[in-house]
Amino acid sequence: MDNLTTGLVITLVGMGGTLLSLWLLTLVIRILKRFLPYTDAEEKKGKEVA
Repeated sequence: MDNLTTGLVITLVGMGGTLLSLWLLTLVIRILKRFLPYTDAEEKKGKEVA
């Protein structure tokens, strides 16, 4: 392979790996949000009093 082809392959693999890892991170965050929803402390306190 010449230098241009090698550079393009490395660029595509690097960009693909980056996008794949960001997609996986987004997937993990969405799964955690589904199983561990955020509740505000003040909102929680108000519900206990009522």
